[in-house]
Amino acid sequence: MTTAVRRVVVVGAGAAGLTAAESLRADGFDGDLTLVGAEAHPPYDRPPLSKQLLAGTWEPARLELLAGHRYDELRITRRLGAPATAADLARRTVRVNGDELPYDALLIATGVRPRTLPGAARLRGVHVLRTIDDAAAFQAAALAAGRVVVVGAGFLGAEVAATLRGLGVAVTLVDPRPGPLVRQLGPAVSGLVADLHAEHGVDLRTGITVEGLTSDDGRVTGVRLGDGTVLATSCVLVAVGCLPVTDWLAGSGLDLADGVSCDASCRAAPGVFAAGDVARWFHPELGESIRVEHRTNATEQAMAAARGVLGGDEPYRPVPYFWSDQYDTKIQAYGRLAGADRFAVASGSPEERRFVALYGRGERVTGVLGWRSPRELLRARALVAEAVPWRDAAPA
Repeated sequence: MTTAVRRVVVVGAGAAGLTAAESLRADGFDGDLTLVGAEAHPPYDRPPLSKQLLAGTWEPARLELLAGHRYDELRITRRLGAPATAADLARRTVRVNGDELPYDALLIATGVRPRTLPGAARLRGVHVLRTIDDAAAFQAAALAAGRVVVVGAGFLGAEVAATLRGLGVAVTLVDPRPGPLVRQLGPAVSGLVADLHAEHGVDLRTGITVEGLTSDDGRVTGVRLGDGTVLATSCVLVAVGCLPVTDWLAGSGLDLADGVSCDASCRAAPGVFAAGDVARWFHPELGESIRVEHRTNATEQAMAAARGVLGGDEPYRPVPYFWSDQYDTKIQAYGRLAGADRFAVASGSPEERRFVALYGRGERVTGVLGWRSPRELLRARALVAEAVPWRDAAPA
């Protein structure tokens, strides 16, 4: 362990930030450890926001990632409800609520914030879904309205649509791309996702843009589409992607193009590391810098960054993993699916709604996806991890 590191400040109190703090203690760090978070809530898990919490099957307390007494046992000082507003890398300080917190090592895990639509922020009835408070407000509004327009058919939008249908709420799902999750999963699997939602009564409006929102007296009354149609509603969820939370680092000297730029060991600058949704790091196996907004990566990268804080320099080279639960269907994937120019079903059958598919780019397998096939998918993971050539993996 690096003896010079006696004070660590972790900025970001989500899954990545908390995991980093726990990992530092587990790896032997016994100095001062401060966890800074913008939300007043203790660190909690975000994936259930669009599923169990929105559905009302879980209480908010169930999302907490660590029991309260454990913070004292691990000697983690919490500064919650007060976001970091600046970092001075030369003086090695972080500004929080007017205070200057000194550090020997800074670990950035501030995550992302939702994008929105022009003019949406000033209208009542327009929601985003990123926090527990967002989920509570949106759930109440959706149930009261009885009809919701979800703008954006990526993972969040599709999961919310599925949850709302389970609550009996009418849903229209809008996206300018030709199908739900088409950018993430490709056209073949996107078609199956579209069928799944249509079977559950979702009104899909894909391949069409949103031109704006209609309103009356400061409240949303509808969503205006590119073809002139207005979808009447008093409740809109905007799920059009996120932006890395890096504004507080402006002027720090860090490279903030699409997140905090890091080397292969999650190091952004001397004594500065990043992990989770906000981190863009060089992946040595892929040969490029990537940023991954998935829950598993938040945990795994936080552990790697914590090792870096303590002097480790092992490159972080994961096989990315993500999942999505929609209705009774679990979709899981390893590797990188976006940008694939090859696709093949390796086992099972899309018609039977249980299969594993391969994704490739050039001459190698870059990703594998399982539709209700967790065991088969786990076996297929090796095709990505070992960079198996496409000709050796794909069925004839």
